Amino acid sequence: MKKPTLYLLALSTGLSGISLSHANENNLPDILDRIKPGIVAIGTYMPTRNPRAVFLGTGFAVADGRKVVTNAHVTAKKLDGEHLERYAVFYRHQEKEQMQIAELVVTDEDHDLALLKLDGGALPPLEIGESPRVREGEQYAFTGYPIGMVLGLYPVTHRSIIAAISPNAIPAIATRQLNVNMLKRLQTPFNIFQLDATAYPGNSGSPLYNINSGKVIGIINKVFVQGSKENAISNPSGITYAIPAEHIKTLLNENIVK
Repeated sequence: MKKPTLYLLALSTGLSGISLSHANENNLPDILDRIKPGIVAIGTYMPTRNPRAVFLGTGFAVADGRKVVTNAHVTAKKLDGEHLERYAVFYRHQEKEQMQIAELVVTDEDHDLALLKLDGGALPPLEIGESPRVREGEQYAFTGYPIGMVLGLYPVTHRSIIAAISPNAIPAIATRQLNVNMLKRLQTPFNIFQLDATAYPGNSGSPLYNINSGKVIGIINKVFVQGSKENAISNPSGITYAIPAEHIKTLLNENIVK
């Protein structure tokens, strides 16, 4: 007589799990409405150049909304100061394309992070979450500007699970596979997130965030990590990686950003 009861309980539990998962997915549109205004394209602006704006990657507003985080390799380009080239952020506001000049404040080469300061008004900042609590198998999303300006100034969103949490560098099988950067990372390794979604070069600097809260738990990286984890591969894979947000918190705290 107990078997039907147990069956109904199991069925109810299964349906509840499906409903919860569906509810989580339904939160994403609301989360996007809230955080997209704070996600920007990173590039440079030169008044005498054609085109005047050149796209380099993605970034997002943090702290007081006048600070923007991106990857250090996105800001690695040497500016042409003689011709007034400046860093800039690009975004859409009320269906119009906007630009703000930005100043590079500091870079963290070890974790491939850069902090920019906007010359103009504040953007809606994204909140930094607790990346040490992230577990393999959990679902997150990232939003950015893939493939440069080819798709226009419209941020694109991808969902992904945390496929693995692993060191940012692995020992090379042969000495010839080693380089200076890889040796440095082997000396001070840290864990990174491996995702099951594909990001593109323009996605570097995109926020990886919780689809229920919008809190950032990582920053997409398409260059820095592959240069060490996949150094032995002649044609690196399409695997996407993210630097945990705990390193963003450290960067902000060390630079007295409240």
